Amino acid sequence: MLNKLEKSFQKVFETNEIPRTFLSPGRVNLIGEHTDYNGGYVFPCALSVGTYVTIVPRQDRKLRFYSENFPELGVIEASLDQLEFKEEHDWANYPKGVIHMFQEQGLEGAKGFDAYFFGNIPNGAGLSSSASIELAMAIAWDALNDFHMERIPMVQLCQRAENEYIGVNCGIMDQFAIGMGKKNHAILLDCNTLEYSYAPVELEGVKLVLANTNKRRGLADSKYNERRSECEAALTDLQKTVSIHNLCDMTPAQFEQYQSMISNDTAKRRAKHAVDENARTLNAQQKLQQGDLVAFGELMNESHRSLRDDYEVTGEHLDALVESAWAEPTVLGARMTGAGFGGCTVNLINEDGLDDTLSRMAETYKQRTGIEPEFYVVDIGEGTREITNEHKEGV
Repeated sequence: MLNKLEKSFQKVFETNEIPRTFLSPGRVNLIGEHTDYNGGYVFPCALSVGTYVTIVPRQDRKLRFYSENFPELGVIEASLDQLEFKEEHDWANYPKGVIHMFQEQGLEGAKGFDAYFFGNIPNGAGLSSSASIELAMAIAWDALNDFHMERIPMVQLCQRAENEYIGVNCGIMDQFAIGMGKKNHAILLDCNTLEYSYAPVELEGVKLVLANTNKRRGLADSKYNERRSECEAALTDLQKTVSIHNLCDMTPAQFEQYQSMISNDTAKRRAKHAVDENARTLNAQQKLQQGDLVAFGELMNESHRSLRDDYEVTGEHLDALVESAWAEPTVLGARMTGAGFGGCTVNLINEDGLDDTLSRMAETYKQRTGIEPEFYVVDIGEGTREITNEHKEGV
């Protein structure tokens, strides 16, 4: 891969210079959905697929971007002196936004660069390709200029680039999981405090499989805002009696005791999911620490049922794909991952007979929806890093 990227870079930019290459992974959240904005925990991991950037500094202040994934857009040009968002710059606005955020912190950089991007994150699969591009650019720009930025501030800078420059109100989870990922480990992350710990994920004889419904997440944004406001309404009612800052400050037992304070039945169910899911996420970390994949898988199943029944963000396609997995005895656990209403499921499946299992799941799903799903067997990889000839893991 490294040699291929170098040759492709040299061809596009018509040079013989030897570039540096950086890899930034995608991510998936194993459990802990819609807990982040309710003051709870998430449990993501970095993946073995990701975004590569192959880069050489220039002698002027010009920035030239090319993506193997969007060859029809050709080389996109900008300048360190003109970094405003431009619609026609398409995907290149993400790396531009990162450089803009560096500049806002007084980290200017005197010279531009030529950069060749290649991503092997499945398109539209909800594995956070935008955050992957942002972290790839951040670590490359940091390395070219010897800024020596600490990793968590870099993660926060990339989130701000997406929030303020791109205009997408994402939380910190994607950038954190990508920047801080650790091979064969998931991250238990408190999105409010950024306190985190790693949990080993020993998948002996079991594969992590992402399944794409191939259904676009049409309702996700509007329903996301609706769910947030429903949770806020539940919190307001509870705060009249209970001293809490967030829904996830409560245990399930406390919620059971005080749930009658919530005046709206729909808001009550939304709050129940947030509280239960947070407890499930903490329990899931313990099960992984104990190496109990069967119990972890059952918590994944419970998570999906809660997202389906209490939070109502699954929809027929995600339910069909998860239920096709539940019908298979080799599947330890399956759930939707992400905002909902389309996108991906995450599955733990025994390695023996995996191809047959996926074939049956695909057939069952297609019979119900008329759509062919896609499956990606992935490994849990390292976070954002430079790739050299001596450092080839994940390549």
